[in-house]
Amino acid sequence: MTAILSRHHDVMAALHAPQQFSNRVSKHLNVPNGMDGDEHRRYRSLIEPFFTAPQLAAFQPRLRFLVEQLITTINPNQPIEIMDTIAHPFAVQAQCAFMGWPAAMTRKLTQWMQAQNQATRVHDRRRLNELAQEFTDLVVEQLAIAREQHYGQPTVTRQLTLLRIDQQPLPDEYLVSMIRNWTVGELGTIAAAVGSIIAFLATHPLVQAQLRQQPQQLDSAIQEILRLDAPLLGNRRRTTCPVHIANQQLPAESTVHLDWQAANTDIEAFEQPYTFDLTRDQSLNLLYGAGPHVCPGKPLAQLELGEITRVILEQFSHFQLVEKTPIRAQSPRGGYQSVWVQFNH
Repeated sequence: MTAILSRHHDVMAALHAPQQFSNRVSKHLNVPNGMDGDEHRRYRSLIEPFFTAPQLAAFQPRLRFLVEQLITTINPNQPIEIMDTIAHPFAVQAQCAFMGWPAAMTRKLTQWMQAQNQATRVHDRRRLNELAQEFTDLVVEQLAIAREQHYGQPTVTRQLTLLRIDQQPLPDEYLVSMIRNWTVGELGTIAAAVGSIIAFLATHPLVQAQLRQQPQQLDSAIQEILRLDAPLLGNRRRTTCPVHIANQQLPAESTVHLDWQAANTDIEAFEQPYTFDLTRDQSLNLLYGAGPHVCPGKPLAQLELGEITRVILEQFSHFQLVEKTPIRAQSPRGGYQSVWVQFNH
């Protein structure tokens, strides 16, 4: 049986009841997202230190540099398609910089992501399986290089190879799964988020002006924009026992779809839910999930999205959509497949 949870309080109930709504929904290894209970806590505790304030403070100058380099390539006063020109390149470059990967890996991962998006659009299962193996090969190569790093500040990839469970190093299969979550999952959602943020601001010049004057409001604005336009439309859970929720009785082993977009625009949780409100309390915003599986990479995502938005607002006096119809991304990805914007100094 399959059910969809779209009301905010039903989604929250499922998120806070992992004993009944399991994250183990895939036959593939998924570390730590696809784990439950003590196993999930053990592996999650390994990765949380990568997203602490000191770690991100050390990364911020590098992030700022690559954002400024990317934005300088924008030709002002003429239309550009922002997903291919800004959103996807930024997502790849930021992730590679965070992992400590070389420029060659940035190019390879960009090509890989383009192939992945194409195969996903046409539902080419055979090609998707091939691409999964290609990704594994790329990451295993970087792990081997990281293990040979014996000087300088260790990269995040090097630090991953030093992780231990019960005094034993994690096998490559587990490390690849972790990095797949950080990379494959985050590349799509970060790119979608960047596209939605730029598109929203391009259609709301007063919000642009307000954020230039009050940059301290930037994080709240980004959360509110992405509450309205979810970069990821949903996730799955699996019931471990019979459950009554959303006025229906679900048997054990039911697949439950959590509808982030619907929950984040539920009128029972958000007054005037389709209105942008910079003063809105974001504590109920499910952009990063909730409960024990709340996104561990939230601080990194906030840093990345804040940095690129801040630089764009600083570099351009205004920007607006041009008269080309935006194309929405295909589910489960939110945001845009293509959207055209003109930036002006």
